[in-house]
Amino acid sequence: MHRSDNRGSWEFQPEDTLTEETGNFPSTLAQANFSGQKKAGFAVDALGLAYMNEEIMSESWRQHRKHVFVLSEAGKPIYSRYGNEEALSSTMGVMMALVSFVQAGGNMIQSIFSDEHTVVFLQKGPLVFVSVSATRQSEQQLRRELLHVYHQIVSMLTQASINRIFERRKNFDLRRLLFGSEKVLDGLLDVMDSDPSFMLSAVQCLPLPSSSRDALSHILQKAITPDLAFSFLIANNRLVSVVQEKTVLEDARLKPSDLHLLFNLIRASAFQAGEIWMPICLPLFNHDCYFYAYVAYLDPPECTVCLVLLSTDKEAFYAVAECKRKIEEAFASQNALQWVANTQLYYVDDISVANLRHFLYKPSKVLDHHRQLPQFTCPEMEVGYRSQEERIRLLDLYRNMHNRIHSTSRPLKLIYHSAGKETLLAWVTSKFEMFACFTPLVTKKSAISELTKLLRWIKKEEDRLFICHLPKYSTAPQPDRSSTDRGNIHVI
Repeated sequence: MHRSDNRGSWEFQPEDTLTEETGNFPSTLAQANFSGQKKAGFAVDALGLAYMNEEIMSESWRQHRKHVFVLSEAGKPIYSRYGNEEALSSTMGVMMALVSFVQAGGNMIQSIFSDEHTVVFLQKGPLVFVSVSATRQSEQQLRRELLHVYHQIVSMLTQASINRIFERRKNFDLRRLLFGSEKVLDGLLDVMDSDPSFMLSAVQCLPLPSSSRDALSHILQKAITPDLAFSFLIANNRLVSVVQEKTVLEDARLKPSDLHLLFNLIRASAFQAGEIWMPICLPLFNHDCYFYAYVAYLDPPECTVCLVLLSTDKEAFYAVAECKRKIEEAFASQNALQWVANTQLYYVDDISVANLRHFLYKPSKVLDHHRQLPQFTCPEMEVGYRSQEERIRLLDLYRNMHNRIHSTSRPLKLIYHSAGKETLLAWVTSKFEMFACFTPLVTKKSAISELTKLLRWIKKEEDRLFICHLPKYSTAPQPDRSSTDRGNIHVI
């Protein structure tokens, strides 16, 4: 990807291509140091290794709530969430036979339903994705999850490269190119089970006083270099600040899904000290080209505050590393990392809303640029939802409400649902969507009344909970306004 200086706009071109012969692509993923043991060229952690060695005919394998399989049109296994792909090759062959049989009739297989399972298919180019789920998720929700898996693969290889390889060799084993990526895909599927950001198609921001956030953004704005497109500051997997080159939005918008993939790639990395320089494709921004991501933690050994700088120049490592050095100096001079470290996460007890246990709130409009970066907020989980099992159970309830209220056949504005352990209310207006969890005996009238109080609290705290403006900078040459010589230019 290149930026055309004479036009002052961004021109995207495929910078590098994957090769069947070498199985390599620029700054191979192995350099990202994904942790864990080797499994036929993949890196996996101890739990992932146990899942990989799981006997596919065992009861434990059958009892997993959701399986995900990826294979090629030729039936070649590429990935399985549980069990070894080689041991599952015959199973994947049956899946591909189903796909081919339906295609022969001029149709595409979408889903299969049984009493206990939903099987969903997604075909993207030469790749086939299959989800076998025992959850209450809808077909559309499962298909969106498969789409995220596809986008994560594209983020590492690019769509153009995948298509080109399979055009040349339909039986190509894509695992040769996905070296080190199994931990990334495992992590993505794990986080989708417990993180509502995927369901809401939004990012969660770190609560921070607007003055502190603005000061951090200003520092990022000043540390720039040609071909730097985005600068992100992340803390505890929450977005603290994002600044971008002015002309980027003229070409495309930054989507939450792309940020989710980027965050997941960082989570899968084992590095702490030092830095990573790796290619990454943002599929919803441009699915055929790479950005080059500079990733470094600013607070080792805690490693909670992460700086991500995205450049379009693969040779810009040292220039971008210099930006990081300037940012560190500015942070140190203002003691800025303490602003992040001292930020107060909030709990429902801080809000004084009766009987409220938890909520998800996504505004439809925070600011003019909100449509470029949808955001949401939620309190920390408290007693009753702190275990992973209970978190997933609550999110399953939210997902069910989300599917019902956004039904394509019968969309709703308000749903009141009394479950065994809690009462839930979903509320969608032109200004927001909210999903709230109350104690079991709360009435509909009382729940709506309490949510009105919650909305007032959110409005009061809006500047702290959300990024309310997206700072921009320019790396394109601009005419020097202090000079009458139109040929005299400078870089801001």
